[in-house]
Amino acid sequence: MGRLANKVAIITGGASGIGAYMVDLFSQEGAIVIAADINDEALEKASEKENVYGMKLNVASDEGWAAFAKEVNDRFGKIDILVNNAGISSEKPYQDINLDDWQKMLSINGFGPFAGMKHVAPYMAAQNQGSIVNISSYTAQIGQGFNHYSASKGAVRAISKAAATTFGRQGVRVNTLFPGIIETPMTESLSTSQELLGRLIQATPLQRLGKPADIANAALFLASDDSSYITGSELIIDGGFSAQ
Repeated sequence: MGRLANKVAIITGGASGIGAYMVDLFSQEGAIVIAADINDEALEKASEKENVYGMKLNVASDEGWAAFAKEVNDRFGKIDILVNNAGISSEKPYQDINLDDWQKMLSINGFGPFAGMKHVAPYMAAQNQGSIVNISSYTAQIGQGFNHYSASKGAVRAISKAAATTFGRQGVRVNTLFPGIIETPMTESLSTSQELLGRLIQATPLQRLGKPADIANAALFLASDDSSYITGSELIIDGGFSAQ
């Protein structure tokens, strides 16, 4: 039996990057996995995997989340796990960030996890058990990144704590991961600058960038019953960068 045997898991942004790695790992551990994403082509590929169901979702849509959560619960009979992983990034300098940039970033990275918890947690509470894992960023822990991305990830940190205290008495656990720089399509542009890449690695105590497996394995622990007495926790996965 796998660590997630007989569990039903939703992973947003599950068709690519860290999300796709989580989908593979969770399904290998016995879960029925719903890979939620907005990319149609990527969802088709995700649906070809065993015990994986690709379903379209715009995480910035409150109505979309309501319909999505109901469909998953009706179709599979329950929802045990939610990983709020979907998000966007930006390299815009703060001088160029405008209100439209801010609102788009916060709607996806901030409102998305909130809406996910808003609509999924009640289904979990009805069965008196569930695990929610939110993906923030190490930029929410330290003074790095004066921009809309850091603001959105700071919002995830705050709302996760509040959700843990709100839903804990209903058996729903909420924990947060804070990845550093991880090798994904979103960060592959770093490889075009060997000098920048070298500086980042040199500044990291473990002397490497993170890998999707580093995040997926931590998410698996928090999603599984191995962490049954853990809620409201924050796990930083940045190779020691923020400890300095």
